[in-house]
Amino acid sequence: MSNQADAVTIQVLDKEYTVACPPEEKQALLESARVLNERLREVRGGGKVLGTERMAVMTALNVIHEYNLLQKEQAQLSADVDGTVRRLRGKINDAISRREKAEAID
Repeated sequence: MSNQADAVTIQVLDKEYTVACPPEEKQALLESARVLNERLREVRGGGKVLGTERMAVMTALNVIHEYNLLQKEQAQLSADVDGTVRRLRGKINDAISRREKAEAID
């Protein structure tokens, strides 16, 4: 990973911003700017929010809300996978034990 940052120009709501960004993160930054721009345009297109600052706040709240929901969903999925793995380990251990017992009897 490089300590060097490049100047990357992004465009949000027809305004250009120059951001320092490590080269390996440039594509992620550009994609983030694209998504932000889309979200801001959606909020602006809704017509209920006036002013760029209020649009930015509403967009940020929406994005953070979605992020929090995704984190909760990911935590639940992780817990589900952990439970499945524990059950499978138990079944494997039971099968091995039965096999060992059967071999010991033979």
